[in-house]
Amino acid sequence: MVAVKNNGNMDPERLVKRFMKKVKKAGIIEQFLSKRYFVKPSTKKRLDKKKRIAEFKKRNKKNSD
Repeated sequence: MVAVKNNGNMDPERLVKRFMKKVKKAGIIEQFLSKRYFVKPSTKKRLDKKKRIAEFKKRNKKNSD
């Protein structure tokens, strides 16, 4: 569960930004969108493989610089 505490007199917009940042980091929005529609298992595997390859390339590019 994601929660943001108001420490004193904080700006409400800042609290919303902090909340959204925590929600994105926890992957809640991504999980909701992925469960919104049915995706075939073969499509899931293909997308996961594509995602892993992209992350691998990104890490290698970062390390080689």
